[in-house]
Amino acid sequence: MGDALDAIDRKILAALQADGRTTMQELAEKVGLSVSPCHRRVKLLEKSGVINRYMAQVDQTAVGLPVSVFISIKLARQKEEDLTRFARAISKWDEVLECYLMTGNRDYLLRVVAADLAAYEAFLKNKLTRLDGIASIESSFALSQVKYSIALPV
Repeated sequence: MGDALDAIDRKILAALQADGRTTMQELAEKVGLSVSPCHRRVKLLEKSGVINRYMAQVDQTAVGLPVSVFISIKLARQKEEDLTRFARAISKWDEVLECYLMTGNRDYLLRVVAADLAAYEAFLKNKLTRLDGIASIESSFALSQVKYSIALPV
């Protein structure tokens, strides 16, 4: 459906990304439709997978996880089974918020959150370094967050 999005669909997506709890009445007014056609469009966007879930965005500092660490991982081998084993293991760890298979001289880039340096060290020692097949781990600590968004520029 990505190519079939019209201007109204894009307005709906922008409005829902800004406030996923907006009522259908408010959404319809924002995009210039009556409630019924607006509701139909939202249901189609959900059914087609363009909208794949609704969630609350939680402040990581407010819940005691102020430390963000970006970790570059290089595997000893890049065979499919090694990549799959790594991906399967880290997908189970709640501390890992994002993980990307990368081009370039590193295989994976992870974003991990922790309460403090000791908690990050425990994550490193008890989880990450226990995985087989890792050649190197390079950690970079975020000093401050300049921008963070999950809203796509539709």
